Amino acid sequence: LEKIEKNHELLNYLKDLNKEFPNNTDIKILLADKLRKNNNFLESIVFYSEIIKDESVANKWSLYYSRGIAYERLNQWEKAENDLLEAIELRPDQPYVLNYLAYSWLDRNLNVNKALVMLEKAVKLESGDAYIIDSLGWAYYLSGLLDKSIYYLEKAVTILPNDATLNDHLGDAYWKVGRNQEAISQ
Repeated sequence: LEKIEKNHELLNYLKDLNKEFPNNTDIKILLADKLRKNNNFLESIVFYSEIIKDESVANKWSLYYSRGIAYERLNQWEKAENDLLEAIELRPDQPYVLNYLAYSWLDRNLNVNKALVMLEKAVKLESGDAYIIDSLGWAYYLSGLLDKSIYYLEKAVTILPNDATLNDHLGDAYWKVGRNQEAISQ
């Protein structure tokens, strides 16, 4: 259903399965994830919260991460930050959680130095991900370390040359160091 873009039918099917098998955590997680991906953030939070409370569920870091994303998308930053920090507490070497929290801080001009350290770690753990590399480049940019910023931002654009956000970040860095023609081309 997802592959043929029948998301509404998929959600209804998962909801029916959840009613039929109310104790099946896998169905609840799948349903919560699909709700979040379809921008039904409030409803996904209800399911994530229910699963997190279940004592029999192990490896809860991904649930906190996913619920944190949903809270962040609803502009409930304090709750989002708490969940993302909990996810990192449970799984400190998860590069995508490190990136999400660190970039969220950068986006809010919070904890820039802490974010920089987290992103350096995330890049070491996932050295080929353009978005994580971009986040590190942006952290260097916000920290005033423009040579390092340009290095990482160029690397990110090399991996994903058509991504508008990555090119925009690189353009900002070029502009800041006076490379105006290159900035305009980005």
